[in-house]
Amino acid sequence: MTNKSPRSQEPARSEITTPTAEVGIMPMDVTIRTKLSIMMFLQYFTWGAWFVTLGTYLGKIGFSGPRIGLVYGTSALGAIIAPFFVGMIADRFFATQRILAVLHLVGAGLLYFVSTVDQFGTFYPVLLLYFVCYMPTLALTNSLSFSHMTSPEKQFPGVRVLGTIGWIAAGLLIGYLQLEDRNTALQIGAVASAVLGIYCLSLPHTPPANPTGRVNVRAILGIDALSMMKNWSFAVFVIGSFLICIPLQFYYGFANQFLNDVGVTNAAGKMTIGQMSEIFFMLVMPVFFVRLGVKWMLLVGMIAWAVRYYLFAYGDPGDKMWMLYIGIALHGICYDFFFVTGYIYVDKKAPDAIRASAQGFITLVTWGIGGFIGTWLAGETSGYYTVDGKHDWTSFWLVPAIAAAVVTVLFGVLFRDQVDDGPTRA
Repeated sequence: MTNKSPRSQEPARSEITTPTAEVGIMPMDVTIRTKLSIMMFLQYFTWGAWFVTLGTYLGKIGFSGPRIGLVYGTSALGAIIAPFFVGMIADRFFATQRILAVLHLVGAGLLYFVSTVDQFGTFYPVLLLYFVCYMPTLALTNSLSFSHMTSPEKQFPGVRVLGTIGWIAAGLLIGYLQLEDRNTALQIGAVASAVLGIYCLSLPHTPPANPTGRVNVRAILGIDALSMMKNWSFAVFVIGSFLICIPLQFYYGFANQFLNDVGVTNAAGKMTIGQMSEIFFMLVMPVFFVRLGVKWMLLVGMIAWAVRYYLFAYGDPGDKMWMLYIGIALHGICYDFFFVTGYIYVDKKAPDAIRASAQGFITLVTWGIGGFIGTWLAGETSGYYTVDGKHDWTSFWLVPAIAAAVVTVLFGVLFRDQVDDGPTRA
């Protein structure tokens, strides 16, 4: 018997084009909501256990700034190589929960192996293989969740917030155990990945959205999702997302190393303040959707990135520690208002048949191409502003601050908030 998701009973798009529309919206099944929430917790615990502190660990074992940037770029390359095509597979051939199980189980073995090596020539390709497995799961967990929701803009934030809690739990654990510069953090992530792989088999059955779709050159190349670029607002959204993700990588690759370098104690633990603020803003996102709309949600998120980098540039662990705290705490707005809003925007614009491909496409553009350029640029900038082992962190952080500000202005001028003109889903 085919297991239909609540989406199949969703009213026409015209009836629910705004977050304020209540007529026809069915409540979400509690059991499904719980399963999706646990999935999100484990998804981001697995990543958060080691990704934030990886730069500090790599610095300890002798990796230079440019090499640290290249290592962080493996996540971007993984996003470029894999998720778009895995999304195509999820749309047409295999149940999403089974694909997730395989990817996380294989990833667990790769992540554990990479924790046992300290040579760049081995570390880099193995971590790249890991991210080829992991990065597609970001889009697939989103598309799986959306498939079982009746009102994503209202229900997704409450489920996705468990991912943030998982990231916080990982950061607090690593900080408490003082593992920031040890390979144990990678091993904890590997164990969590194995647990998640097994757990995925218990997730709600999510069959291919287009099981009878013909596989041709158009499908293989992802032309179906690329055709959405004909829409002006979607095209500007994609290009803006790509550009803003370049300066974003400065934070992910070097924030922990920066805080440790300037003398902030328990940096990993303090960085979880960002995820704590993320929880708050995730929960109030439905209110902001009503008040601001998509365009201003995205713009506020972009502005927050520029502001946080400025605060990092001039903050210090002494009298200006407050600047560092605010810069960290802004992560809630930086991530939720930009990335989560983006996920929901893409889901609203994409037809059912290419929903997973569309999520994979935006992951490709942001975490993939934009992320790769950003991590490379961050690594090179770190090397440029490092002399005799001493970092010029003020100059380093001003580079992404200026870049984020420029992208924000361009996006604000060019983007038109036209979510309601997206395709109707039966």
